[in-house]
Amino acid sequence: MVSNEQRRRQLAREKFERQQQRREEARRKARRRNAVIAAALAVVVAAGVTAYATGALSGDDKKDKTDAAAPETSKAPSKGPDPCAKPAPGSPATKTWKSEPEMSIDKSAAYAMDLKTTCGTIDVKLDAANAPHTVNSFNFLAGEGYFDHTKCHRLTTAGIYVLQCGDPKGTGSGGPGYTLPDENLKDPKLKGNVYPAGTVAMANTSQPHTGGSQFFLVYQDSPLPPSYTPFGTIGAEGMKTLKKIADAGEDRGSGDGAPNATVVIDKATVAKS
Repeated sequence: MVSNEQRRRQLAREKFERQQQRREEARRKARRRNAVIAAALAVVVAAGVTAYATGALSGDDKKDKTDAAAPETSKAPSKGPDPCAKPAPGSPATKTWKSEPEMSIDKSAAYAMDLKTTCGTIDVKLDAANAPHTVNSFNFLAGEGYFDHTKCHRLTTAGIYVLQCGDPKGTGSGGPGYTLPDENLKDPKLKGNVYPAGTVAMANTSQPHTGGSQFFLVYQDSPLPPSYTPFGTIGAEGMKTLKKIADAGEDRGSGDGAPNATVVIDKATVAKS
């Protein structure tokens, strides 16, 4: 007999899959429309891979909100006091790269990432052994200051429970100019198609091997298919910071929107631990 919890997860996955299908069709239509407009205006746009839209687990945050099983209704949100400090002076990076950085990390070593945010520190233990390409990329991007002064642009509080960060544009459409291979999708921690609280994983376009710089932090067990590279585990301090952000809610009141808290990564570092 199927339990209520199993049925709930099944329904969430089915809803997620329907949303993905609708949004992929919308993206195809938008691409066709944009191609016609571009041809009519005779404008040459150097878009590159940065427009592949790794936002909000997948898609442009302005148009395609998530692969989360979030409610589709909205209500007037109630916004409380911002629990976070003002961001440090500075602007997000604009630099992109044509290809994935060369492997420079020691796959057998332990690495840690510290995200110094306006809401507190988020400490992450990185899994270089099982997600070497992803950890190597984060080591490179953090060293370039790529994540510094970037907003965490999305908070999902229903269906799945994640904070999404890593987009210098702050819209869900930005990326470093290259994509990464999927890794560690058979991690035993993902049993039952659930990303457990404390997981850090890559966002993507819902297609294989399309991760870039955007990632999501899971603050509560979240039913998702194993399609998003898990590459780190959040520490105790980081979970406290995430709880503060989640408790402040999101701006749409629908369970899926921008955080009410002003979540900005002032400084990101990756180092051997």
